[in-house]
Amino acid sequence: MYRAITWLALRRGIDPSNAARVSELAEAAVMRVRPPAAESAEYATVHVDGEDATPFLRTPDVERTVSIVSAMPRVRRRMVGLQRELAADHPVVMAGRDIGTVVLPDADLKVFLNASAETRAERRAAELARRGKPMRYASVLAETLERDRLDSERADSPLVAATDAIVLHTDALSEDDVVARVLVLARRTLGLPVQPAP
Repeated sequence: MYRAITWLALRRGIDPSNAARVSELAEAAVMRVRPPAAESAEYATVHVDGEDATPFLRTPDVERTVSIVSAMPRVRRRMVGLQRELAADHPVVMAGRDIGTVVLPDADLKVFLNASAETRAERRAAELARRGKPMRYASVLAETLERDRLDSERADSPLVAATDAIVLHTDALSEDDVVARVLVLARRTLGLPVQPAP
């Protein structure tokens, strides 16, 4: 959702560091988050002001700028409100850097996925290459480190694991391994039978 507002600001020629204008944009924007299209590799479809922002959420311009936008208190208040509305409508799996600490502090299950910046940069570079948008590993790593720094140091909702979150270190795990382990945690939370994760 922060990426969608970042993309909208860039698309409309608004300087992403202009907190007043970006905040006004976020407060006025109509945002809809829906299940992904059948052929999509994304986890959701995000429409903002009637436009499908989904294909643009992970472009280099958005990647470089989203931490600036997400640090703006008015933008955060607006997005947190929208995220809470989504969770109130129906059961939801929500990912984000402040979900367990700020957005849904009473969530039934909180999993804090962690990996080294190097591993995350390798994964991101590989993802970009698969999408036909290759980017040098060194550049991806630099952006990853900078985003971590900005998100960890921001005054409003800094990046930190909730005290009651289960921290899952994923450097040595495949995507399927991570999914399997989270499903075990979810089934335990729901009181369902559990098959051991790999």
